[in-house]
Amino acid sequence: MGGNTRSLSRTGGQVLIDQLKVHGVDTIFCLPGESYLAAMDAMHDAQNEMKIITCRQEGGVTNMADAYAKLTGKPGIAMVTRAPGACNASIGVHTAMQDSSPMVIFIGQVARDQEYREAFQEVDYHQFYGALCKWVVQLDDADRIPELVSQAFHRAMSGRPGPVAVAMPEDMLRDLTEVEDAAPFKIARPGAAQDDMDALRELLAGAEKPIAILGGGGWSAEATANFASFAAANELPVSLSFRCQDFIDNEHPCYIGELGTTVNAKLATHIQEADLLLVVGARMGEMTTSIYSLLDIPTPKQKLVHVFMEPNEIGRVYTPTLPIISSMESFAKAALAMKPVNNPTWANWTKQLRAEQLDNWKPTLPMSGDLDMHVVMDHLNEILPDDAILVNDAGNFSGWPQRFYRYRQYRTQLAPTSGAMGYGIPAAIAARATHPNRIVVGFAGDGGAMMSGQEFGAAIHHGIDPIIIIVNNNLYGTIRMHQDRDYPGRDVATDLTNPDFAKWSESFGGFGEVVEKTDDFVPAFERALNAGKIALLELRIDPDMISTRTTLSALREAAPSKK
Repeated sequence: MGGNTRSLSRTGGQVLIDQLKVHGVDTIFCLPGESYLAAMDAMHDAQNEMKIITCRQEGGVTNMADAYAKLTGKPGIAMVTRAPGACNASIGVHTAMQDSSPMVIFIGQVARDQEYREAFQEVDYHQFYGALCKWVVQLDDADRIPELVSQAFHRAMSGRPGPVAVAMPEDMLRDLTEVEDAAPFKIARPGAAQDDMDALRELLAGAEKPIAILGGGGWSAEATANFASFAAANELPVSLSFRCQDFIDNEHPCYIGELGTTVNAKLATHIQEADLLLVVGARMGEMTTSIYSLLDIPTPKQKLVHVFMEPNEIGRVYTPTLPIISSMESFAKAALAMKPVNNPTWANWTKQLRAEQLDNWKPTLPMSGDLDMHVVMDHLNEILPDDAILVNDAGNFSGWPQRFYRYRQYRTQLAPTSGAMGYGIPAAIAARATHPNRIVVGFAGDGGAMMSGQEFGAAIHHGIDPIIIIVNNNLYGTIRMHQDRDYPGRDVATDLTNPDFAKWSESFGGFGEVVEKTDDFVPAFERALNAGKIALLELRIDPDMISTRTTLSALREAAPSKK
């Protein structure tokens, strides 16, 4: 039954904001627009119950909402205006879809009597957002706001989490209604069947080289802890899918490394030679599978147990030996309750893979230039508390925190599996706003920083103070790496001219410092840590050091046209 029996009329905008209260929303990330003024008017009186964080570009809005969702497990709430705002916001929505992050994005819409005329900033959101979201709905009747907003929250959170778009015609938000509020949403996800767990145990008992791969959405701290205990009880080696490196303590004796852009070549080989893969929550997309090269399509040569929350993902690319439809919480709990296999045949296998991961944390080659990123990462590993949050943008610079930082707790890594540049700065701001008592360090490249750096203004305005590390090589580094690998000597459009990022931060009112030498990083980081406001360290590195494993000059020398 409804949660409210009020009889006084409310505007559609007031009903909408009241539904957010009902569903437990404590933060709205927004960029104001004339298309939802009535909802903004209702937000005015809700400021004591929820934070209203005003961003400077709609991509920042949705990237912040995605970061909030990852950290809390609750839907990130984004609110933007019609077409231009919706276009800018779409990047973060796409990230939420690929990352399985629950999000509800509310989008202003033209008045209902203006539809289908290509009115000012009119877009059909069913078509535009249909490919980016789990569901798209337009609120054409104020009486149905509680019903449809409730459905939006249920769809965002149930099964595989993801984004839902809700369009709000501006005249509908001004309509008066006496509709009752909905009840709070409830999460619906499937549980692990005992027959499936029995079949899994039988497969494990017959395996000699098993590997577990964790990833995706729908996890919790309890679920990851249960799976870690299950792995320890069975001495099962555990790897993690792309940018899910915080799903098990990296110091756990069963942790063997991450599958992604910085994958250890030895681990990639072991995935191919494994006789059983237990894939829990990961979709096994392009990045996790090294461009679909680690498993044969559609039938892997390894026995494959694929655990996922929605049946439509099972068999989408890979035909599993054993499909299990289950939530992560239910499966991890059932796995922990399962009698340990005690198969001695893979004990040395696990120890070998763990030893190789320990070696993978050692530098592959010396860092060229005056600033050594290995020393930077060693210092962060040494001084940051276990609950510190590291945020990664997309780009080659991300290899250093991705490969060398040791994540100790669930949800201490935030990064876009979608590979969208511009994520790092807004996500770091959202992380610090969500957890103001935890240290937040956001990494960005010079390319990505200029795509979303305007959110420094939001951080200063709201008093939010993460530390931002910009790794500057004056390049779109990933693309330059590919150019020099495939078309040596024919670089084009990848050189960048950048501002002095430290002064740029100071111009907003933040702290800024340039670091060009290794010995200068530690004291500079200490000053940033104690700045009391958003702080930026610009790390200027040798552009030849294009990744953690190679240099541009080495790529050019090894290119096919050079042989």
